[in-house]
Amino acid sequence: MAKKENITVQGTKIDVVNKVGGEYICITDIARHKNPKEPKDVVKNWMRSRGTIEFLALWERIHNPNFKGVEIDPLLFEAGSNSFTMSPTKWIEITNATGIYTKTGSGGGSYAHKDIAFEFASWISSEFKLYLLLEFQRLKEDEQQRLSLEWNLQRTLAKVNYRIHTDAIKLHIIPPTVTKEQANMIYASEADLLNVALFGKTAQQWRIENPNVKGNIRDDATLEQLVVLSNLESINALLIRQELLQGERLVQLNLVAITQLQSLFANTHIRNLSERNNNQ
Repeated sequence: MAKKENITVQGTKIDVVNKVGGEYICITDIARHKNPKEPKDVVKNWMRSRGTIEFLALWERIHNPNFKGVEIDPLLFEAGSNSFTMSPTKWIEITNATGIYTKTGSGGGSYAHKDIAFEFASWISSEFKLYLLLEFQRLKEDEQQRLSLEWNLQRTLAKVNYRIHTDAIKLHIIPPTVTKEQANMIYASEADLLNVALFGKTAQQWRIENPNVKGNIRDDATLEQLVVLSNLESINALLIRQELLQGERLVQLNLVAITQLQSLFANTHIRNLSERNNNQ
């Protein structure tokens, strides 16, 4: 499901939608800055220009493999003439464009990928485009801060659960007379049990595969993996108290990891959070 937010630019409220393919900005809202009563006419006038058609076609050729480029030549021939008319809906129908889409009903209007929306804003006013860029950048920075907080919260939760995990190891696995070094070896073994169950590899194997990456295998984890990791630590603590052998626990933990990750990947909200976090 697309996530909608809004920004205010020089007194004009503008919707911003984050969906598959990037951020889309309501150009109908942008047009209201120029003509509050008939914003659709502003968009249509912009799309009558040959320069606009050329720009839209170039964007589609770069980003849209299903773009019907063969339909462009007749449009370019007519563009700019008194009889030429163009609208977002017509443009989409003729060319199978994805850089612009229309929405009806509440919150309806024409939305364009941010690259196209900024070009439209330039046509409206250079000053307006500058303020639009500043507000859009502020929105993205606020969003990144929220995502960072959510990721750090999950990382902290995983660390808290890890304490529960190590306490269970201490009580049920580590003999009371072992040395500190021996205890650390057992802790590492149990930590790698979770790593193998979730990531399919040990911490050492990850370091060998990623010699130039800072941090460790868990620092490199996705939001979904961190959620599952915190759950696995609690479950492993319970399995340890039930005195299950390490091999038996590995099989059960791996099945839990697979099931929970499949469930999280099917959750659109969690997937979007993770994708945006990975793109930071």
